[in-house]
Amino acid sequence: MFLLDRLFKKMIRDGELTVIDAAGTRHVYGVPNPGKPAVTVRFTDTGVANRIALNPALGAGEGYMDGRLVIEQGDIRQLVDLVTWNLRWQRDNPVRFALWRQASIAAKIDQINFARRSKRNVAHHYDLDDRLYDLFLDPHRQYSCAYFDTPDMGLDEAQEAKLAHIAAKLDLKPGQRVLDIGCGWGGLARYLHKVSGAEVLGVTLSEEQLKYARAEAQRQGMGDKVRFELIDYRSLTGQFDRIVSVGMFEHVGLPHFNQFFQTVEALLKTDGVALIHTIARADGPGATDPWTAKYIFPGGYSPALSQIVPAVEKAWLWITDIEVLRLHYGHTIRHWYDRCEARKAEIVAIYDERFYRMWMFYLAAAMSAFFNDGHMNVQIQLTKRRDTLPLRRDYIAAAEAAMPR
Repeated sequence: MFLLDRLFKKMIRDGELTVIDAAGTRHVYGVPNPGKPAVTVRFTDTGVANRIALNPALGAGEGYMDGRLVIEQGDIRQLVDLVTWNLRWQRDNPVRFALWRQASIAAKIDQINFARRSKRNVAHHYDLDDRLYDLFLDPHRQYSCAYFDTPDMGLDEAQEAKLAHIAAKLDLKPGQRVLDIGCGWGGLARYLHKVSGAEVLGVTLSEEQLKYARAEAQRQGMGDKVRFELIDYRSLTGQFDRIVSVGMFEHVGLPHFNQFFQTVEALLKTDGVALIHTIARADGPGATDPWTAKYIFPGGYSPALSQIVPAVEKAWLWITDIEVLRLHYGHTIRHWYDRCEARKAEIVAIYDERFYRMWMFYLAAAMSAFFNDGHMNVQIQLTKRRDTLPLRRDYIAAAEAAMPR
């Protein structure tokens, strides 16, 4: 407990955290903050404290999953929020530590995503039991950042708004051919066809997502216009009028950024438009924390814009619009957390208590990354030609307003 005690005395200042060690001794850190509920945790053995002190994300995550870190007051969301609030990315925060970047070398190795490894990484997260995703996602099964008009907007409405926002930015025209890279369960592909009549090809590396996407397209009577294939984007040929990718770029891996945008450029028609929607970092280049890399997204990395833009430039693509969504994903994950918490019994029945704790730690940590740390979402619109789109971006709002809701 010695190492963790020293760390928490320096780190926890705003809000109150009580730690009960394995011997039953209470250690209190910080001062009460009316906006941050007090949290109390108990360690069931002497090794937990040292593991957390030496590797905070991995030690805390595994301790919570295994039941060796027990929350006596509050919940995992409040614990993670309290800790990350004290580490928040803010210039006037005197306590900022680089705790989430300890494994930068290992992270760079982990981001090398050759085709076979990419498929294995995708299966690790997206080939989970379909029943799990039905418990907390919207009817389109959008497992990515929604688009909120106000913080109290409902999740289903905000995901519908996200689809309309993306469709408007693609400036769709009748008879076009659209490619959706990393199509998930196919909700965006089906939506784009509905609002424009476009033929859409969605590609994924998840066998479970592919089964669902194909079945749903058939059920909705669009199987001849909306197709899905199990294929790596690097193996595609042909050309498309529009290319869209939502929530997939985080899995590309920094060593493959040039290859990704070169592929987009090769697949995009001369007068085409592409839109990349991805998590990014306001705080500059970093590394995926070791717990997330091990248990949730192996090979995943959310890049800084300074790491994305050079690859776009090398592909001779125009950046015609960048929109930064600062808090939208935090609100999205808040809804997912609440829905999973309400369906705990069903999640435990599908898996077990340990999986449930793992899943809730993941959602709590992801939420805090957007509310306290430097994470954000960006939508990057790309073209080959400078004159492909209208002079002013007013066309986006006009097209969005006309989208069916």
